[in-house]
Amino acid sequence: MNEYIKEFYAGSHVMITGGLGFIGSNLAHRLVELGAHVLIIDSLIPHYGGNLFNIKAIEDNVKINIADVRDEFGMNYLVRDQDVMFNLAGQVSHIDSMEDPYTDLNINVRSQLSILEACRKNNSKIKIVFASTRQVYGKPEYLPVDEKHPLHPTDVNGINKMAGEWYHILYNNVHGIKTTSLRLTNTYGPRQLMKHSRQGFIGWFIRQIVEGSEIKIFGDGQQKRDLNYVDDVVEAFLFAGASDKVNGMVFNLGDDNPIDLLSLVQLLIELNGGGSYSLIPFPEERKKIDIGDYYAAYEKIKTVLGWKPKNSIREGLAKTIHFYKKFRQHYW
Repeated sequence: MNEYIKEFYAGSHVMITGGLGFIGSNLAHRLVELGAHVLIIDSLIPHYGGNLFNIKAIEDNVKINIADVRDEFGMNYLVRDQDVMFNLAGQVSHIDSMEDPYTDLNINVRSQLSILEACRKNNSKIKIVFASTRQVYGKPEYLPVDEKHPLHPTDVNGINKMAGEWYHILYNNVHGIKTTSLRLTNTYGPRQLMKHSRQGFIGWFIRQIVEGSEIKIFGDGQQKRDLNYVDDVVEAFLFAGASDKVNGMVFNLGDDNPIDLLSLVQLLIELNGGGSYSLIPFPEERKKIDIGDYYAAYEKIKTVLGWKPKNSIREGLAKTIHFYKKFRQHYW
């Protein structure tokens, strides 16, 4: 598969929405290595994760268009002549979605229709890989969660991401736009947003351990999660973008070794060479939408594409801590 990936992306025209953000920028770095012509679309909305430092060292090898995916007229132009789109633009904060549901609706639903309509009208041959989320499942009825698990999101963000995903699958089935969706779990690694804690616990834990702050764990710390290092997630996107076997399908990402949050924090302290934590009660607004334990079954993508995570939690966290100790001034 790796040799095929090199051949497929060399010389291809690839568009990344949300390309200055965490996963999008890591994808851009990898695509430049593979010889692709990369177009990055990002709105640089404050606090959403877009960061020009994320493309340091490749800025001369990519094209950047500061645009909002909600602008259907702009998207009509930008999608033309693109071979593959990695569609990562979105609002990902669960708390923000509950406080400002209309913005979440516009970014995670209406904008997805704008993108798909632009492709239908201007580039019907494009392949789209959509970044979905484990949040569409809500509180698990069984573990590990596979793709047959019922969908019952616990917050506005989960509902809107589910709708965005289904629009992609609908346009594949009805309009022939080649699409697939990856349901991501807790992705972490270099170039992640670190300015606040509203986009998930893992980035905030890493920031606290690097700067020497006490990590505060909600509840008893026994909640289990699976984590994926960003390089492994990038590989999953590349595999999906290069294969027509996955068109119209959805896939979980995940890991074989879920970890409880207390053990995760203890591992961070060990890798950092010091740190502290405390257990505190759940804030009421977070407790209402917490899903408890979650970890996924990823056998489907393993069977269809041969993907599985390569980086252990220990390896991935060590690399991540090293990155932020070196470049923290660009992310704090």
